[in-house]
Amino acid sequence: MEYHNPVLLHETVDGLNIQPGGIYVDVTFGGGGHSREILKRLGPDGKLFAFDQDHDALANAIADDRFVLINENFRFIKRFLRFHNVRAVDGILADLGVSSHQFDVAERGFSTRFDAGLDMRMNQKDTLDAYKVVNEYDEANLRRVFLDYGELKNAPAIARVILEARAQQPIKNTEQLKTVLSRFLPAHKSNKILAQMYQAIRIEVNQEMDALKEFLEQSLEILKPGGRLSVISYHSLEDRLVKRYIKNGMFEGEPERDFFGNFSVPFKTIGKLIVPDEAEIKMNNRARSAKLRIAEKV
Repeated sequence: MEYHNPVLLHETVDGLNIQPGGIYVDVTFGGGGHSREILKRLGPDGKLFAFDQDHDALANAIADDRFVLINENFRFIKRFLRFHNVRAVDGILADLGVSSHQFDVAERGFSTRFDAGLDMRMNQKDTLDAYKVVNEYDEANLRRVFLDYGELKNAPAIARVILEARAQQPIKNTEQLKTVLSRFLPAHKSNKILAQMYQAIRIEVNQEMDALKEFLEQSLEILKPGGRLSVISYHSLEDRLVKRYIKNGMFEGEPERDFFGNFSVPFKTIGKLIVPDEAEIKMNNRARSAKLRIAEKV
């Protein structure tokens, strides 16, 4: 099964500051590239747990006594680590977004390049898919999805057009959806806007923002003091949540200050924002929008 090169491989794993006997978690296993690099740096007593909700990723499981692959969404990280009698870890790595494999398998419906059924589920066992979002959501919810997750100013018009089209017949595949939305796709930036539309539906289907918030909050709970969090995001919605949580320990507002005007935050930012260089982007187009943030629990 073809999985592409992991993005910012060495930078992300370097950010974990791996201790040979430590316990680490890769919450977005995918093709296993980051996990293999972590295992290279672990000693015989180290341990690596990996999460991936996509059943396809199980085919890439690594035969290593130090490695455990958990077929679950990373929003349940604390629960499943406790199942394995782990309450604190030394580092957590997350490479957010859609894997290259998911984009490249046409029938999964993630890519704008292929005609496919409206699916977009990262976990094929989930009941909510893109078909239900497009054909069953009411106008207010469709408007919310395209505005909040696609950041599309004309979300109200997009929602109305979808409702009008599906009243005639169900919108069953990506080509039908593109046709319905064609009036919002000017030639000079049709790919960009279509990608925003797909992103909006995909985030809703997979509840990605809620899952990310739950994961970040639990990461803070299970990281040991001095433990590292290394997170790659691919769009502004994800990056904003990661940046704010690392900076303030909350997603909105400012932490409360003490009598002297100081506030305590749970993380210390390590280094500056890291982005791929031109050579990596040339080798791996998926890397072009990647942003890596590294933090250490205080």
